[in-house]
Amino acid sequence: MASLQLIEDHISCPICLNSLSDPATLPCGHNYCMECITKFWDKEGHPERCCCPQCLRTFHPRPELSKNIMLAEVAEELKKKGLLSQSPTHSCAGPEDVPCDCCLMDRKLKAVKSCLVCLASYCQTHLEPHMNVPALQWHELVDATLHIQQKICSIHNKVLDIYCEEDEECICYMCTRENHAGHDTISPMEARANKKDDVTETQNQFKKRIQKMESKLQEL
Repeated sequence: MASLQLIEDHISCPICLNSLSDPATLPCGHNYCMECITKFWDKEGHPERCCCPQCLRTFHPRPELSKNIMLAEVAEELKKKGLLSQSPTHSCAGPEDVPCDCCLMDRKLKAVKSCLVCLASYCQTHLEPHMNVPALQWHELVDATLHIQQKICSIHNKVLDIYCEEDEECICYMCTRENHAGHDTISPMEARANKKDDVTETQNQFKKRIQKMESKLQEL
């Protein structure tokens, strides 16, 4: 099963995640469906320059693509034998999921991480450059979120990773030197825990008041 999964991964298009259709091999060695990579480059809007979506290697001028006949024959033979699935094995994004910003399919895949530098969300496949490309490895990744812009300071364009107790709002480290200088600060996680404790305490107080009122009603 492991070897079959490895074969399927190599005969699948990294863009649509389906089995390769009219496979084209880029100069860097990565393979894509002819239609998928063409649409990806057209979407980039650079007619004379393009890059590989996986390794981000840039090509100038844009390479002329041709069908990889050998790879196409291998993929077709595996399909006939029922060794390749005809549909993506990755889960598509549902109504409550965060969709991948790079998927070019009609139904985008579910994003697994959001990048606070790129301000974009990625499925497992399109997250690969952030794992392997040195220039992207320093980017801060968080769990996929629909409201990624709200995690960035609108003034300094930095991550909101500090909570100001005095002003009761999330700020970035640059804010601590300016408008919030000298204020008591804690981590957002600690602030969330404190707020949760406050809510629990308030709920307990209301329960006691309700119980007291019900007791008086019983007496009446």
